[in-house]
Amino acid sequence: MKKYSNTRATLAIAAASFRSIIRSPSAVVFSLAFPLIFIVVFANVGGSAVTVDVGVAKTCDTTGPVYKILQNTKVVHLIKSQSTVEMEKNLSKGNIDAIINIQKNNGRPLYSLHIKYTSASMQKDAILKSLLNSVFYQLNSQGGNQPMAVADIKETTIQGREYKYIDFLLPGMLGFSLLSSGVFGTAFVFLSLRLTLVVKRFFATPVKKYSIVLGEALARLVFSWIGALFIILVGHFAFGFTLIHGAVTVINMLILAAIGLIVFMGFGFIISGVAKNESTVPPLSNIITMPQFLLSGTFFATTAFPTWLQSLSNILPLTYLNKAMRDVAFEGAGLGDVTKDLLVLGIWFVIVYAVAVKTFKWE
Repeated sequence: MKKYSNTRATLAIAAASFRSIIRSPSAVVFSLAFPLIFIVVFANVGGSAVTVDVGVAKTCDTTGPVYKILQNTKVVHLIKSQSTVEMEKNLSKGNIDAIINIQKNNGRPLYSLHIKYTSASMQKDAILKSLLNSVFYQLNSQGGNQPMAVADIKETTIQGREYKYIDFLLPGMLGFSLLSSGVFGTAFVFLSLRLTLVVKRFFATPVKKYSIVLGEALARLVFSWIGALFIILVGHFAFGFTLIHGAVTVINMLILAAIGLIVFMGFGFIISGVAKNESTVPPLSNIITMPQFLLSGTFFATTAFPTWLQSLSNILPLTYLNKAMRDVAFEGAGLGDVTKDLLVLGIWFVIVYAVAVKTFKWE
């Protein structure tokens, strides 16, 4: 007799599971429809309220009235935590809109300003210039006969690539799709297989347990790759999403997508083991997915959060997947350049699957 092949069994399970996924309305909605709807809506409205990100030079005077007024202006987000090299790098990439250096003089004018703009963010530059003119007018008006003139202003503009909102949004939508598919899809599938006794029928055959898991994982991976590729191409050709190295960037993003999906599937395995019935899957899944959707930089930058909330977002796996995707797509980073993000995802992989092994049930 011909020897039983678990490889063929794995591929057969994967093929059957893939057909099941593409016939599932919820899988298509969460993996493709929702991300595309969000991209179309947010890309056309241009994101959230306008904020001008301004780097503060290390030698900048932060005690004077000019800085104090900017600090209390809601439209301006002052960045002091980055090093000089980081600021210059982010300015050239359009990640920050300007670098400001305020110096107090012994004579008049009382203050000198050196402002460095970037061609990648000309609209924000105009907003900042208007705000500074308002600040100068306010200070001069307060000075009476001896105005606090800020006349010594030096402006320079460096060349940089425009960082469009779609460059921020699309990687977040990919993360949204992968997290939804990995958690909801895996949890529902394995719980359903257990409750409908399909797993018991599998055990009556020579098929190995790992073939069942690998088959389902392979099917979900292929479906997610197709969805990710579709989203990337629509974003690039319809909305100008930046793929700095073309096809190489796409391949790197698909590799990251696979790593993210594998990690997120671990959450699904945990939920399928803990849940008693299918009605308990959605609330348990939302406990895992909703905080990550909201706090991991999916829809808006985490720099807008208060410090304590940023600390929370910095431990979530989706935060690091989104960051790695953006670095690869816009900044041209290779997989070797996002090792920190991959390391954190690797730590989450170990933690999640250690728990999954303890909680997962076949029967």
